[in-house]
Amino acid sequence: MTVLLPSGETVPALGMGTWKMAEDPSRRDAEIAALRAGLDLSLTLVDTAEMYGSGASEELVGEALGDRRDEVFLVSKVLPSHASAAGTVRACEASLRRLGTDRLDLYLLHWRGSVPFAETLEGFAALLEAGKIRHWGVSNLDLGDMQELTALSDACQTNQILYNLSRRGPEHDLLPWQVSAGIPVMAYSPVEQGRLLGSPALAAVAARHDATPAQAALAWVLRRPQVCAIPKAGTVEHVRENAQAVELALTAEDLAELDRAFPPPQGPSPLEML
Repeated sequence: MTVLLPSGETVPALGMGTWKMAEDPSRRDAEIAALRAGLDLSLTLVDTAEMYGSGASEELVGEALGDRRDEVFLVSKVLPSHASAAGTVRACEASLRRLGTDRLDLYLLHWRGSVPFAETLEGFAALLEAGKIRHWGVSNLDLGDMQELTALSDACQTNQILYNLSRRGPEHDLLPWQVSAGIPVMAYSPVEQGRLLGSPALAAVAARHDATPAQAALAWVLRRPQVCAIPKAGTVEHVRENAQAVELALTAEDLAELDRAFPPPQGPSPLEML
């Protein structure tokens, strides 16, 4: 299961996120083992950010990848406070050092701040020319922001947003617009950091498929074309559970039951962030 980027490159529809990794030294070995297990299971889209653990997550990812860097589609993000033309370049170079690599496959603006898009795009252009990034994109941008951005450039590869069963607002306007524009969605917190797992409806759907609620929640996100998901998993067992979600095909009955428990939006709503 893959997602097609505007560049023509494909990435796995299910990858691995690293938000809140590297925060507890006692979990470090387990987190590194989880990331390496994910690579073995073809979860080769790996997402991190300079903000995560103030760079510690990037360092952990770099250690986990080791000599397997070329297997991975590696994503990181620049903070909006660093996203001036020169600041974007400096931030990327610092991320590369922490990750122990010479390039990022995708570099995202983490959310919109006070720096004009044009200045950030200037920084992205310099990084592309230097070979330090292969593609760029954005995160946490709502419809109006995306329309403003794409009026400046047609090279945006993705918009990474909060999207899951309990955060369906983007379905009203942002997701349809991105489909029409050919810009995939990268869904973070697709299981709402575990908070969805207590849902009776989700448990019932999962039971019908001899699956876990987490697998059903991921399958629900992955059912949409051109949407990928980047759940965090801090143990090998959790990674293996997530990886099996790509085999789960929800039925019309399943989707109707989940719609009753988690109603789709009836109108526009502001994009949510965690």
